[in-house]
Amino acid sequence: MQVTFLGTGTSQGVPVIGCDCPVCRSLDFRDKRLRVSMHVEVDGRSLVIDTGPDFRTQALRERIMHLDAVVFTHAHKDHTAGLDDVRPFNFRQNSDIPLYGQASVLEQIKVEFAYAFAENKYPGTPRLQLHPVENKPFEILGLQLTPIEVMHHKLPVFGYRIGDFSYITDANFIAEPELEKLRNSKVLVINALHKGPRHLSHFVLPEALEIIEKLQPHVAYLTHISHSMGLHAQVEAELPPHVHLAYDGLKIIL
Repeated sequence: MQVTFLGTGTSQGVPVIGCDCPVCRSLDFRDKRLRVSMHVEVDGRSLVIDTGPDFRTQALRERIMHLDAVVFTHAHKDHTAGLDDVRPFNFRQNSDIPLYGQASVLEQIKVEFAYAFAENKYPGTPRLQLHPVENKPFEILGLQLTPIEVMHHKLPVFGYRIGDFSYITDANFIAEPELEKLRNSKVLVINALHKGPRHLSHFVLPEALEIIEKLQPHVAYLTHISHSMGLHAQVEAELPPHVHLAYDGLKIIL
């Protein structure tokens, strides 16, 4: 399995428009963060977790040539707005793109991309198949995914476990039964917005580190990072040896 961080930023991305803080002015490529998304490749199968506003740029940068499915965590725009850019895969593969997510998420997508589901569709619109999933394991082309239900303030969001890889974004609470699903992960990815104070709907760094300490993965990566976290190089140097700040384009092989 190879996983690629397509984006590791918050809903505004980094740099933030109009901001001249040291992070937003940084020349370190690791401080340039597109909206959060993942690409997962396993035995020739290619999945994307979320298609944010930067999906086209991310797919071009990583030279994603084939796409078997899109899996959504939730329906916020920074996770769905780039869905129209699956069209080249429709054309290239001459097939619909299956979308997996909670029923409520797929219903919101039907509203926001209504032209793709119209009875008389305009030529060239995205070709999409909707596959609602519940909080129980499901398969995509023989690959098993286990949803992890987390809370994003009052909104239920799905993280996902695929083999030894677990991915959690946009969370500020994980119930104990869901935490158990994450145990024995080789790689755990979890959101950490900034160093503090506590946030309404996202884990901050001390909270993310507490969960990592509890779960004891082989290695953990932090994502959904804001410019308020600080410079990548400085924060990375302060973290425990098995915890790292993710950055756009980072690839991990399991």
